Amino acid sequence: MGLLDFLKPRTQPKRGPREDLPEEVKRVVKVLENVEDPETGLNIVEEGLLYGLTIENERVEVFLLMARSTPECHFCQMLAINVQRKILEDIVKILRAEGFNSVKVYNELGLLLAEG
Repeated sequence: MGLLDFLKPRTQPKRGPREDLPEEVKRVVKVLENVEDPETGLNIVEEGLLYGLTIENERVEVFLLMARSTPECHFCQMLAINVQRKILEDIVKILRAEGFNSVKVYNELGLLLAEG
């Protein structure tokens, strides 16, 4: 690496699901791109909240990174809870509409956050 290599333009990461994923997983990732974080306006895939999926027939389990911020601020916690609730409701609704009979959403600790 040369002294000024840090000035070279970086390549942009490719958008969308990785190419090596099974087709069903890619399809669900694309569907989840329609779930928007009401606080940021970004979809949950772009935002990096989605980090895992398990799909078996008409059942899907979604794993999210839902870290809390500012634990000392009770008002901030309430806002975060309301934003999280909206995201979870949208995930269950959109995946049920996509034909999944069982939808479960977990956080990064493996705790069940929503199901439908």
